[in-house]
Amino acid sequence: ADKNMEQLYDIFKSFVDPIFIIFILLLISFLICLISSKKKGGALFLFLTIVLLYGFSIQAMSNYLNYKLEKDYIASHPVDDKMALDVIVVLGGGNYDIHALNKTFPGDATTVRLAHAVQMYKEYNAKYLVCSGKGDGKISNAELMAKMAQDFGVPKERIRIEAKSTNTYEHAVEFNKMFVDKDIKIGLVTSAYHMKRSETEFRKFFSNVLPLPSDYLYASPAGTAAVRYIPQSQWLFNNTLVFKEYIGMFWYSIKDI
Repeated sequence: ADKNMEQLYDIFKSFVDPIFIIFILLLISFLICLISSKKKGGALFLFLTIVLLYGFSIQAMSNYLNYKLEKDYIASHPVDDKMALDVIVVLGGGNYDIHALNKTFPGDATTVRLAHAVQMYKEYNAKYLVCSGKGDGKISNAELMAKMAQDFGVPKERIRIEAKSTNTYEHAVEFNKMFVDKDIKIGLVTSAYHMKRSETEFRKFFSNVLPLPSDYLYASPAGTAAVRYIPQSQWLFNNTLVFKEYIGMFWYSIKDI
């Protein structure tokens, strides 16, 4: 009984999501348009809009699209005790200022990537941890990550800061300037959905690049099954990241032609 109540709570809680409310309003508009209008063209357009909104706002579709993008990195990478990497490089995922507090904060992606990078730095016995990225705050992504890395126990002398790069291409270019030896073994840390494009750029300069993805968008289905088919903002946001990444991959592919 308690489990059923929890599932009902999950379902009712999902009803207050703005995307679900918009979906319901559009659906009502469609029914009114269908009943009252002699011209069915407007109703058809509205119906297609509803279908697209619904499809891109449910967990089932989001998980499918996420898996298609991240599938190359959904595999276990057991750490070999004898294996060592020369450098772990972590790419910044955004930062922001709050002027009233006079502080710069790391974005969620930056925080998760850095935590994973520190773990990989320790597991692979790397010599250096490179924090990369400028960001939009007064304090760079790289500097914020370097401070967090020290708090997590990485010695300051083992941390290198690259605070110039503003995009994936520049991450690789600036990192390339830091190391003369192009045969070093690199562990590359970024979000799983962003890994394919990042790995491609880094491999233009270095031959030994091991992808170490963090914060996957894909997740094995869990929780109340019915909620997976109720439109939610979270899944629409995830799909927005996926579409932006595909655009980025396409743009990078044509700019090199």
